[in-house]
Amino acid sequence: MLQIQENVSLKNFNTFGIDVNARYFAEINHEADLVELFADTQWHQIQRLVLGGGSNMLLVKDFDGLVIRLNIRGIEHRISHDDVHIEAGAGEVWNDLVNYCVAHGFAGMENLSLIPGSVGASPVQNIGAYGVELKDVFESCHAFEIATGQFHTFTKDDCKFGYRESVFKAELAGQFIITLVKFKLSLNPHLNLKYGAIEQELANRNIEKPTIKDVSQVVSHIRVSKLPDPSTIGNAGSFFKNPVISRQEFEAIQQKHPDVVNYPVGEGMVKLAAGWLIEQCGWKGKQVGHTGTWKNQALVLVNHGGATGEEIYNFSSQIIDSVYDKFGVSLQREVNIIR
Repeated sequence: MLQIQENVSLKNFNTFGIDVNARYFAEINHEADLVELFADTQWHQIQRLVLGGGSNMLLVKDFDGLVIRLNIRGIEHRISHDDVHIEAGAGEVWNDLVNYCVAHGFAGMENLSLIPGSVGASPVQNIGAYGVELKDVFESCHAFEIATGQFHTFTKDDCKFGYRESVFKAELAGQFIITLVKFKLSLNPHLNLKYGAIEQELANRNIEKPTIKDVSQVVSHIRVSKLPDPSTIGNAGSFFKNPVISRQEFEAIQQKHPDVVNYPVGEGMVKLAAGWLIEQCGWKGKQVGHTGTWKNQALVLVNHGGATGEEIYNFSSQIIDSVYDKFGVSLQREVNIIR
């Protein structure tokens, strides 16, 4: 029998460690739990928040609605020639899935090692790191439609993936709850080593012919060296998106700042490193009250202990204003702001 709890603290359910309460709280362990939950029409009218790992959100205040925590588990795989088809429950920890694939020799996810969060959240955000995005390995997902109580399958095209975007963050926001995700990997690795410091770190380790395990370990090492552990200090990983601007805008910035870190993304567009922009404005390692930026990566905002969601949000606004004033570039928050 599905249990609905009242006035539940969310401090242990978000990686920022923000201490706010949910008016109602339900944990979903099976798809049938969603059917049972929304058979009661009162939950159709109330504000809702779906929680996975709580790693990509900032809770600004108490949530006066229903928090749905997805805990659907299970990982299965099927091999067809050189292709590997993976199915994972939405409540699985993302990095546990990556480790499962690497351990079995299934290639494609190794660059996505150590990204915090749950499997179910990965298509919503189109997570990505070190030159690889979720859409590169995504096959389909199973999702529950709240209004009808029916389950639907979404293909890659259906999801309309963009940079940290999907249909689930746009026109279908709040209408579906993802319960299962399917991925397509390979037994034949095509390693992506060009992004970030992967090649350099492999060279430091004297690895000339890396395996997917080597890449996974190197990516994990790089992330740990730059990013704080949420169990030690509250954070949500990268707080801002890397801005994508036109080639013309980029050239204007480059004239004033020749060393601006950038990555071409095709069609006359250029991606800038948000962390570099923030650092140039003097924010790296800066602490204001109970919040600040991480000492090793200006892109990460942290809770030094006792910070409120409003405090962190206001701090992020100061950074956005500062970067715009210096570079004329508008930073966008990557984390979801929950009010």
